[in-house]
Amino acid sequence: MIDLPVNLPAELVPLSWLIGVWEGTGVVNFAVGEEIRNYEFGHRMSFTHDGLPHLNYTSYTWLLDDDLTPLATETGYWRLSRQATEGDPGPGLLQGVGIQPFTTARAVETLRNASDGFDIEVSILHPGGVSELYVGQVKGPRIDLATDAVMRSVTSKEHTASTRICGLVDNHMLWAWDLAALGQELATHASGRLARLE
Repeated sequence: MIDLPVNLPAELVPLSWLIGVWEGTGVVNFAVGEEIRNYEFGHRMSFTHDGLPHLNYTSYTWLLDDDLTPLATETGYWRLSRQATEGDPGPGLLQGVGIQPFTTARAVETLRNASDGFDIEVSILHPGGVSELYVGQVKGPRIDLATDAVMRSVTSKEHTASTRICGLVDNHMLWAWDLAALGQELATHASGRLARLE
């Protein structure tokens, strides 16, 4: 059973099963040219909220070597996909004007898509100069995402597309990430299994 925080915005209820700190292990299995890169890593993922209608996301990975060498980090935001209204904050630090939308379960239910899920948008920023914008859907305890855009700085490594999937299975988060990068077409990149710590 998932306990919902008292101050959870109604729009976050479809994503509420993500909230918390998750930790476990994963494996990378990705071809770069003729070389297959294959290794295990430790992984900690966190989803929090700050009272606004999005989840704050962080991910930290490390090699499972003697030194637990840091591998990669990413940060971002997960939210239901819908048209912004006058009641929403932004752009910048501008306060919303008028009634805030989708503050009740009944209003959020109107956002269901034809597949009986909810469309979502996820933005993920990597410190190496890559920013991914994903679109997809959450349907119960399963999320499917595909990049709508990948922006790269001139100093970043090539990364052109990604898909991600995650789901809640036997109280564990299972996830998989396919990647198109370094001259390779979209292919299996990494996957993992995480248990909720908090």
